[in-house]
Amino acid sequence: MATVQRFEDLEVWKDARELVKRVYQMSENFPSHEMSGLTSQIRRAAVSVMSNIAEGFERGANTEFIQFLFVARASCGEVPSHSYVVLDLNYASQSEIDELREQCAKLSRRIKSFIEYLKHSEIKGHKFRDEQAAYIIDQPET
Repeated sequence: MATVQRFEDLEVWKDARELVKRVYQMSENFPSHEMSGLTSQIRRAAVSVMSNIAEGFERGANTEFIQFLFVARASCGEVPSHSYVVLDLNYASQSEIDELREQCAKLSRRIKSFIEYLKHSEIKGHKFRDEQAAYIIDQPET
């Protein structure tokens, strides 16, 4: 198993990045009058998935990371919800929406699996490892 040193090493973060790319590409075709409405909303939801994974990782503790992963998963559910409006207004094709929804469903399942993994992991997060290392280094020599 590979060691994760940075949030960019996480497969779920990479998948979330791909979701952001897809949402931005799809929303490029939305009418300009939607820029501050639907376009902004669906983009922010997608970016929230990616950002919450990164922020949770950087918190350094699995308990906090899990909380942020739940938020990321919730945002992942927000994207398909917005996609119904996109479809109803004919801003994207049915096939584009189906692909987007499938991507979100797959990512949501991966985040859920990752949460379950972290809940049962012996590793508590890099915050604790760093503090332990700092503690050992800062001990006075005898």
